[in-house]
Amino acid sequence: MTHRGRRQGITLSAAALAAAVAVGTAAPGTAFAATDDRPPGAPAAGDAHDHDHLPDVDVRKAKAAPSAAQQAAAASSRNQRGSGGGAVTWNRLGSVGSITPSGTTPLATGLGSDPLVAARAYLVENAAAFGVTAADITAMQHVSTNKIGDTSVVMLRQTFGGVEAGIDGLVVVAVDNGSARYVSSTLAPVRGKSAARRAAPSLSAEQALAKAAANVGARATGITRGGAASKSKSKEAGWTALTAKGLVGEQTAKLVAIPVPGGDARTAYQVVVRDHADSGYSVYVDAAHGEVIARESLVDFDSDNPRWKVFTGTPATDHSSTDTRVEWCWTTAAGCAETVANPASPKPWDVDPATNLSTTTTSGNNAFSGERWLGVGTVNPATPKSDRNYVYPWTNQWSTSKCDPASYTSGARNDIDAATTNLFAMHNRMHDWSYQLGFTESAWNFQRDNAGKGGVGNDPVLGFSQSGALAGARNNANFGTPPEGTSGYSNMYLWQPLAGAFYAPCVDGDFDMSVIGHEYGHGISNRMAGGPNSGLSGLQAGAMGESWSDLMATEYLQEWGYVPVSATAIPMASYATGNENRGIRNYNFSKSPLNYSNVGYDLTGPQVHADGEIWSATHSDIRSAFIGRYGAGDAALQRSCATGATAATACPGNRRWMQLVFDAWLLMPSGSVSMVDARNAMLAADLLRFGGANQDILWNGFAGRGLGQGASSVNSADSNPTPSFTSAYGDPATLRFSPTDEDGRPVTGAQLFVGEYTARSTPIADTDGASALGDTFQILPGARTYTVLAPGRAQTTFSFSANPRQTRDLPVRLLTNLASSQAGATVTGVGNDVPAMIDGDEGSTTTTVAAPTAAQKQFTIDLAGGRQVVRRVQVSALPEPGAAGRFQNVRQFTVFACDARGRVLCNQDADFRPVFTSTPDAFPGAAPRPVAPELKMRSFAIPQTAATHLRIGLATNQCQGGPEFAGEQDNDPANATDCTSAYAGAQLIAVSEVQVLQR
Repeated sequence: MTHRGRRQGITLSAAALAAAVAVGTAAPGTAFAATDDRPPGAPAAGDAHDHDHLPDVDVRKAKAAPSAAQQAAAASSRNQRGSGGGAVTWNRLGSVGSITPSGTTPLATGLGSDPLVAARAYLVENAAAFGVTAADITAMQHVSTNKIGDTSVVMLRQTFGGVEAGIDGLVVVAVDNGSARYVSSTLAPVRGKSAARRAAPSLSAEQALAKAAANVGARATGITRGGAASKSKSKEAGWTALTAKGLVGEQTAKLVAIPVPGGDARTAYQVVVRDHADSGYSVYVDAAHGEVIARESLVDFDSDNPRWKVFTGTPATDHSSTDTRVEWCWTTAAGCAETVANPASPKPWDVDPATNLSTTTTSGNNAFSGERWLGVGTVNPATPKSDRNYVYPWTNQWSTSKCDPASYTSGARNDIDAATTNLFAMHNRMHDWSYQLGFTESAWNFQRDNAGKGGVGNDPVLGFSQSGALAGARNNANFGTPPEGTSGYSNMYLWQPLAGAFYAPCVDGDFDMSVIGHEYGHGISNRMAGGPNSGLSGLQAGAMGESWSDLMATEYLQEWGYVPVSATAIPMASYATGNENRGIRNYNFSKSPLNYSNVGYDLTGPQVHADGEIWSATHSDIRSAFIGRYGAGDAALQRSCATGATAATACPGNRRWMQLVFDAWLLMPSGSVSMVDARNAMLAADLLRFGGANQDILWNGFAGRGLGQGASSVNSADSNPTPSFTSAYGDPATLRFSPTDEDGRPVTGAQLFVGEYTARSTPIADTDGASALGDTFQILPGARTYTVLAPGRAQTTFSFSANPRQTRDLPVRLLTNLASSQAGATVTGVGNDVPAMIDGDEGSTTTTVAAPTAAQKQFTIDLAGGRQVVRRVQVSALPEPGAAGRFQNVRQFTVFACDARGRVLCNQDADFRPVFTSTPDAFPGAAPRPVAPELKMRSFAIPQTAATHLRIGLATNQCQGGPEFAGEQDNDPANATDCTSAYAGAQLIAVSEVQVLQR
């Protein structure tokens, strides 16, 4: 569950790996760190103290426009020989962003049979549109050629005065039999000095490292050159290895050119700096002036027939100690449940390719796994087995001991050998599965030896089992993805209940394949999208990275038959979190109401995990449509496809869909992609592999979740994109938003949202005459949920079904909100931002003062319009980001009423009588922690009551009232788990909105 899985890892030379295997004590020198995947509110993992990951930074100008000459050249290129035209977009640097064909007609033909020659020829013919010259194209580096079906996807990298581009500067051209089919680029027009050889840098690599370290809040001294990376294959790519006091492990630096929108490229050092055991960054330092141009967080975890005893999915879901492991053997043998030999790994997983001999432990060409209880330093592989039978006892000790730290020093040693072996086997399995989908050597996969098949080796995945256990790291998992040639690594952690943060059972994440598969997925997407040296960057790209990892973990488990193939998703970390319905997410993504208009919907605001669920819901629909068209096949066919024995064109729908997910990454020359960009790449991938056979279900699937034809986004960081629910294949309806009040009069100023969320979401229509949005919109036919906000009106959620090509009004009746400040109501009480309680906005929050008295947990609303007869209240506990921790939001409340008449002024406690007390779980937050679906607006019928004033008493918050958060839940003497007594914020109570209705 990496928050931001990007370029980060451990530089592991052949000598370092051999030492770690032979001795079991050598620590691979680290040169990056993993992205944090802890749940919001949980302590950081990987060390004894919290470590905040710095945001990505790019100080370059936001965007440059193409020149008139470029636009004219792009227009004229549509008339070239063999051209079918194509839609041209422009990137932030002022060059062509993409050229998408119209239908299935190629962009150009007759380019030559060699894919690389054809790609260059196409670019030369269109050089003026890109703002470069033929000589610039000749100077471009060939990065890779990968296959999507019969189509070759050629990636080239721009150079500036002989220096390769570090950020951006990439172009992919899809060519098939001499025809160009699709183009996407982050190239920059070449201007001024960019065309000439640039001056030598005035800064040294050592000085650049010092600047980079300072930028991330570290101080590097005693900087020297040399180390493992200086002898590794990564040096072939121009990297300089550096070490320094104040930093962790080995650092690397490389001279690159940074294209600048509207200006000359700047020569800079790309410095991969690791300041902490669980963080790492690529910092781009101007080589002339020392300014930091950009920063990316690297962290978004038989003697001739070896066998491994593993959990194919997880242990028993009831967390019992029943050992359900099976034995996997390299080749068929008695007692083995499965044979794992396959062409993706030419030699058994435990063989050292340098010696062709078994390492007798958890080390091989694809992966190295070892215990790292301290979180840094020594990494110990599993106890060597000379007979290669990696079958170790499993006692479920962490669970049965209830997180007792004495487990580490017991005879069972917390089942560490079984955990390490399980992690090693799962990493190898993900390597082999993804290899058949295209994550090969030329697509920058993780292998120590690439056997001459392309790419740069020396980068097996490093898996750290029970990482940071002795340092208190808990409830997390992460994966670090550095540039090609440096090992990616994954941390798996122990899980444990933590007061006011995360209530997980005492389990070991090394045994949850949904977690392991998710983390490995970060390595795949970050290597394949954007080229070999930079990964996914920005909110939407990071969100898709989280989603793609969830999708891959689900697909792997279903294709191999470890769970049934169906449209239902596997909840991520359901074993690790103890929640079998939604796991660590807000929703099981196959049962989600989310769409593209909801970016930022979560109680944490824009955030990669929650917003990734939007992309997951979209792909769940698309995957279901593929299964509907091509079927799910039987177990034999699913496995034949999973091993690559059957081509994607003959596979069930789920495999065809997953193949397109992998193909689309190869069409992304930048990792800074929006969901709209990724949509376009997947549509292009279908054209290339399947001849466009699935354009209809792709477009309809995307449009159904707001990523239709009119969807747009400024960039990957955009948290307020424009949704669109239209598709040329879907016969959309045209609807006019027509809200009325109780008397049938039109309501102005109303906003219409698609779905169940309004806070931080984007409306699709409104009745505000000053707005550019308008009241009419198009949407695919079918039943949908809508939500309406309007000044002085109650938030209203309703369903409506539109018919194909229908044009009609979308009516909705809005009731008066008697507690609306816009309607004249007022609220009094002691707390923070008390007016937010009745402002009509679920996105703003009122909180009590610290340690409130009983009187300070009550807020009195003077209803609009005097005496009223009320029958309903609506309450929201969905907090404003930063206003309250998720355990502080209200769980139970009481409504009191007062009718001001005669001497009763409603200014005394005695004037109020209780009329309604909610159930104890009115907002039913459940372990492992409360989530948005449990806290958003809810409606409660109350007895018919005449009143001028209503008082809401906040009885309990999630911490105080949640039974799953109460009491001591483990045997760790250093860890108090009772939320009310051990959580510092236990006494605060927050509420976001209170509304009062007459009916």
